[in-house]
Amino acid sequence: MRSLIRRAMASSLPAERPSDMRFSTQWLKIYRILSCIAISSIFMMHATGWLKMPVLQRIENISYDLRLRATVANTLDPRIVIVTLDEDSLAQEGRWPWSRDKMAYLVDMLFDYYHIKLLGFDVLFAEPDNSSGVTLLDKLAAGALQQDTGFLSALATLRPQLAYDAVFAKSLANRPVVMGYFTSHIKEKTPQVGKLPPPLASVANWPFSTSLFNVQSYTANLGPLQTAAQSGGFFNNPAIDPDGVYRKLPLVVNYHNQVYEALSLALFRTLLGQPPVQFIIGENYGLNQADNRLEGLRIEGFTVPVDENGAILVPFRGRQGSFNYIPATDVLNGITDPAKLKDKIVIFGTTAAGLLDSRATPVQSVYPGVEIHANVLSALLDQTLKSRPNYILAVEVVELLLICLLGVLVFPRLSAVSSALVFGLLFSAILIGNLYCWITWNIDTLLASPLILLTLLYGIQIFFSFFLESRRKRQLSALFGQYIPPELVAQMSQSDETFSLTGESREMTVLFSDVRGFTHISETMDPQRLCELINAILTPVTQVIHEAQGTIDKYIGDAVMAFWGAPMHNPNHAAYAVRSALAIVEMMTLLQQEFKTQGWPVIEMGIGINTGTMSVGNMGSQFRMAYTVMGDAVNLGARLEGLTKQYGVKIIVSAATRQAAPEFIYRELDTVRVKGKHQPITIYEPLGDNTKISAEQAHLLSLLNQGLQHYRQQQWPDALAIFTQLAAAQPDDRLYALYLDRIRFYQLSPPAGEWDGIFTYTSK
Repeated sequence: MRSLIRRAMASSLPAERPSDMRFSTQWLKIYRILSCIAISSIFMMHATGWLKMPVLQRIENISYDLRLRATVANTLDPRIVIVTLDEDSLAQEGRWPWSRDKMAYLVDMLFDYYHIKLLGFDVLFAEPDNSSGVTLLDKLAAGALQQDTGFLSALATLRPQLAYDAVFAKSLANRPVVMGYFTSHIKEKTPQVGKLPPPLASVANWPFSTSLFNVQSYTANLGPLQTAAQSGGFFNNPAIDPDGVYRKLPLVVNYHNQVYEALSLALFRTLLGQPPVQFIIGENYGLNQADNRLEGLRIEGFTVPVDENGAILVPFRGRQGSFNYIPATDVLNGITDPAKLKDKIVIFGTTAAGLLDSRATPVQSVYPGVEIHANVLSALLDQTLKSRPNYILAVEVVELLLICLLGVLVFPRLSAVSSALVFGLLFSAILIGNLYCWITWNIDTLLASPLILLTLLYGIQIFFSFFLESRRKRQLSALFGQYIPPELVAQMSQSDETFSLTGESREMTVLFSDVRGFTHISETMDPQRLCELINAILTPVTQVIHEAQGTIDKYIGDAVMAFWGAPMHNPNHAAYAVRSALAIVEMMTLLQQEFKTQGWPVIEMGIGINTGTMSVGNMGSQFRMAYTVMGDAVNLGARLEGLTKQYGVKIIVSAATRQAAPEFIYRELDTVRVKGKHQPITIYEPLGDNTKISAEQAHLLSLLNQGLQHYRQQQWPDALAIFTQLAAAQPDDRLYALYLDRIRFYQLSPPAGEWDGIFTYTSK
């Protein structure tokens, strides 16, 4: 016996296999979570700089360029004018470099004739100008003509005019002029050429000094020229991105623990009268190895936001032409309208193709370098610099973390349509929020990274959901396909509920239906026609139950047993059962016409429904298992089906079902004790939706309730009168005839004193 029990238990395991199926599905869910976390971690490490991903950075740069081009002002700034060394100027004045006396004349014209406000040079004067021939004359004076007093006297008179560098320096003196020079991060054989302007500050012991761009060598202007000018700034860019595009420009660099300023910043400070620069130090928010970082420069009430390297995002106004260009030759010849230069800031630079001062920028692939400085100066004047504050890194990491949590916790719980809608909304929200920060707050935040991460996590969700749903459908079909409709299997596959064939106890509703008089019918029909009849009955009945999300338990000859509330939880299981019973009755009425044409007998069906706590699961033996329900509540449902013949109704439900499905009209039939149960129950007949009750129907139900009350209080004359009235109104209703028979019997043989009005059935 024990071995038989063990074999029975062992044979039942393969029939369920829920743990194995849940195991594989659980691993797929774990893989999905790990994939989301791994990809999100890579993006967060890239955002913090702990892991460099060139491809992602390249995409981020492209998104930056697109955003910049979409939002540039494309307006002209009339305050700044570029005097350009263009092709026409070279053709008219000769090749570059021009003699310093010509440059002196240019400076004099700009200040004395055109009355400009400020002049900056985006060119370098690192070598002496000997084009005047004064060197040769000095050799003659020291040689063959050293005794020629006339020659020496004339040379002494002409020397000041022939010393072009001195002439140029004299034109620069006492004027607001800013010289440009070149720096390099490579240490040259001759690391120091020319003279640097005074530094902004000494940062030998400052914590942020190591994060600044470190200069190893420089090529500056001649000492007399730089000394004569008010200031100077470097015009090269050590912060060019790996793709060769100018997106950032350092405003300050570190050379031997001395801070030097860029040309644009030097021009800005010169306009303000050379005020000192204060360095704003910000906290690192725990995301950088340094204790703190450079966050900005404060210059006489102006705040210039910079990153930890002292760089800014180049604030392009638009494509080339955002500033007025005037050829240098027109200035030299005085043919430019003075109104175009009066009180303007002038930057002298080159735009001739052969002088190689063109740069690749986000707004234009070939862009004059001199206009980059003009853009920066314009933004400094307007305080419209874009920035990446120190805290933005923490915000970006939190944003990526929230997207990760979304991919792990939210997407798996949504349907395909809902997840697509959420993805679209979040994608749009990230894009709009980023543009809002860019346009309104002048803050640059990562755009490509969150969008790509969101897209990848959504793709992972779609990828794994396909396999999870396919596997889940296969599992559920294998477990429940023979009991429930495919539509319910699909609904179960999208649910978070865990389904198993393991036995459990839950509140459910059970339905029993049976064809009345089937034994007699079967005796009058041949087997083939009987089989056709049964199929014609059970097929539509099953279809109705499936459409009502019911589970077919079994067919017992002509009888059908079904239940609601398992395997999928359904809080409205009673309502679904009642609705399906009403639909079966209506369907059977329609089938009568077809049966008549086939020569089949008239078919009547009784249905019993009960709601209560039942045991549900895979039950049976080692030879055969079935997913079924058991318990007293199930037995009561079967008893109710048998009572339909006694009361002449097609459907009987228990009081528990009536209470669980209050949306229907019910006619109270009786209070009875069924065989095998001592506890009495009140039974009802559902008539339809309570929204469709007619006045006549309501009146009859009210009379019935009064009659039942008189009946149970043994007020026989009053009860007899009411049931007689009901029988006259509905002469074919067997219920009223049943009560009339009982009342007449009790009038002749009154019940015992302890009679409670309950009718006890001693048979099924």
